[in-house]
Amino acid sequence: MFTKVYDKVKEFLNHEWKFFIFVVVISFITMFEFPYYIDTPGGLLDVSDRIEIKDSYESEGSFNLAYVSELKATIPTLLIAWFHPDWDILKEEEVLYDNETARDLMLRDQLLLQEAIGNATIVGYQKAGKDVEIKEERVYIGYVLEDAKTDLKVGDQILEVNGIKIENKEQLSKLTQTFKANETIKLKTLYDGKEMMRTATLQEVEGRILVGVILTQVSEMKTDPKIEFHFSKSESGPSGGLMTALSIYNMLTEKDLTKGKTIVGTGTIELDGSVGSIGGVKYKLKGAVKKKAEIFFVPSGENYEEAIKLKAKNNYKIEIVSISNIDEAIKYLEDL
Repeated sequence: MFTKVYDKVKEFLNHEWKFFIFVVVISFITMFEFPYYIDTPGGLLDVSDRIEIKDSYESEGSFNLAYVSELKATIPTLLIAWFHPDWDILKEEEVLYDNETARDLMLRDQLLLQEAIGNATIVGYQKAGKDVEIKEERVYIGYVLEDAKTDLKVGDQILEVNGIKIENKEQLSKLTQTFKANETIKLKTLYDGKEMMRTATLQEVEGRILVGVILTQVSEMKTDPKIEFHFSKSESGPSGGLMTALSIYNMLTEKDLTKGKTIVGTGTIELDGSVGSIGGVKYKLKGAVKKKAEIFFVPSGENYEEAIKLKAKNNYKIEIVSISNIDEAIKYLEDL
């Protein structure tokens, strides 16, 4: 049996060797990845398509996330990027932090999306005068600094520190200050569904005792009315926080803030309603203009300045609005 199969394969290669080599070359050209990323203007995502609220109000216009499309560099994408003015080639180290992998980046962005959703829900419900209650808060490792003395990994959920149950980020930060520099602590974590025991040797930086990690917090909430989210796995990161909060607020209130307009925006959202800066403004603005959006909300400061310069350079016909907190965005829309 094996001999017959071998003979048939040998016969095929003898007659079709050119075709075989062609397939191998094409596969290499299209699939081999180089240590670069390609960033391009993305599209728009109507946030209400990802949010489901019981008995919510409809809107004539839309609140949209603007996103950046990021591709791994292959020969075809590199060729396009060299000639396309809106496609940028970035070195891997410009996208990934030191000592992390692409999987770490993916995990962190997914955690940041969940944190942004939680913040947006709390802010949106509170602004609308609706009930929202935090039932549980889970603390995760979002990034491990290169000089940290620990075996903690991105994606670790912190369950306990030296046997003390961890409830939230604030409690963990306060607990850390009760230890001394160079003291080693034991952390029980949950990673990929398995409980792990990690260690960390603490360091003192500017009078504070630190583990050498950046934390993210994911909240589980009970809301009235009930809310559900349907973001896909490919959608991640914190920059949709502002627009998610605005969309939730608009769905909970009878007065339609959109007034029939296509509104695009970007920016993180904090629990106090403040809006934080993000990356990739130029790609997001270009995507908004391409989709003929009328209003573009952007965090005040460097993000706004970059957007204004790009608008002037390309003569974009879009209203760019500087936002430092959600109240400013709501007021601007109410005054239209």
